[in-house]
Amino acid sequence: MATEGNMVERLAFWGIPISFGVLGLKLAAWWVTGSVALLSDGLESLVNVAAALIAYFVVRYARRPADHDHQFGHHKAEYLSAVLEGVLIVLAALLIMQEAWGGLTTPRMPEAPWLGLFINILAGIINAVWATILIRTAKAHHSPAMKADGQHLMSDVVTSAGVFVGLVLAIVTGYAILDPLLAIVVAFNILWQGYKVISHSLGGLMDKALEPDEEAAVRETITVHSAGALGVHDLKSRRAGAAAFIDFHLVVPADMSVGGAHEICDRLEDAIRAVIPGATPTIHVEPESERAHGRRVELEGTHK
Repeated sequence: MATEGNMVERLAFWGIPISFGVLGLKLAAWWVTGSVALLSDGLESLVNVAAALIAYFVVRYARRPADHDHQFGHHKAEYLSAVLEGVLIVLAALLIMQEAWGGLTTPRMPEAPWLGLFINILAGIINAVWATILIRTAKAHHSPAMKADGQHLMSDVVTSAGVFVGLVLAIVTGYAILDPLLAIVVAFNILWQGYKVISHSLGGLMDKALEPDEEAAVRETITVHSAGALGVHDLKSRRAGAAAFIDFHLVVPADMSVGGAHEICDRLEDAIRAVIPGATPTIHVEPESERAHGRRVELEGTHK
């Protein structure tokens, strides 16, 4: 887990200079053209810089070990970072709309458009590569902050592609108003991305369960590694960034010794951690007599 945490932290750190570099390129593209659409793209990159700074410090904090005041760790801090990034995305969209409104009232053709588009394309390629790396790492290490950052950057790539197409059309047709109209379309796309980032992050703050494929893997692991037990029930889970908390009740024969039940629990805990990295299993052992009280036992008949 330490190695995984270090990898995520290193990526979060390098996101800062990369975001500054992309911002510089996009502002340069706007400066040589005066395009409202390119300015809107640059404003979104300004949010990327703020998001990269927030993500770095939050990722470091989230990987701090559990302490007296946070006995289950600090993992949920990443969700707070993702929500804040979503709010910043929405703010960027509103700023873009404000700039675009001025362009609608007094539209004008961009200056040196091809140079500006070339610079913007270069920035878009950098964003596309970096976003892909962040999203893949986030999925592998369950980092909400990295996922939000990667998704935002990927939406920035889509925005840059849309800006390119729109400006080419404005240049070819001579309709200057296409520039601010495109900026408004970009703003609505950014609003949608911000909504998705915020809604996903709120799910994590509300103790969302493991994904269906992860829960299926846990159930299969219990089936394979619970020899000696009679079954389980009340399987529950929740995801908190890189950590996962899994608890269930394990039914054992009434005459089984404490040592025997403990051995099964140890075996199950090791197997679950191997399938779900970062998992913290909690197992409540119950004697077989509990079934006489009407409790439902899952996976029964598989633990012979």
